[in-house]
Amino acid sequence: MTDYCQVVTTTDSLEAAEELARGIVEERLGACVQVVGPIRSVYRWQGELQVDQEWQCVVKTTTARLVDLTEYIRTHHDYDVPEVVATPILTGNPDYLSWLASETSSPPTS
Repeated sequence: MTDYCQVVTTTDSLEAAEELARGIVEERLGACVQVVGPIRSVYRWQGELQVDQEWQCVVKTTTARLVDLTEYIRTHHDYDVPEVVATPILTGNPDYLSWLASETSSPPTS
């Protein structure tokens, strides 16, 4: 297992994505959240084919914060079953990874 990962989730509005992103960074569950969109998602939900506009949140975090981040997303998300998909970061700019670790290692200052 690596020390760093990237987590993806989607929301149904820019406002919801930005609110989720701010909360994640404020709680130090992720060092950075990039909001991408709008995107089109095609999926099956409750037996019906859906095509929706969504915004994607891409969170850079440490694997040590992954469980807490997942719970935060599940608690603060509007969807019944929010997407939380984590991909390991195998390597990267050492200075960036050091910053990422420092921003997610200490508790919130407030």
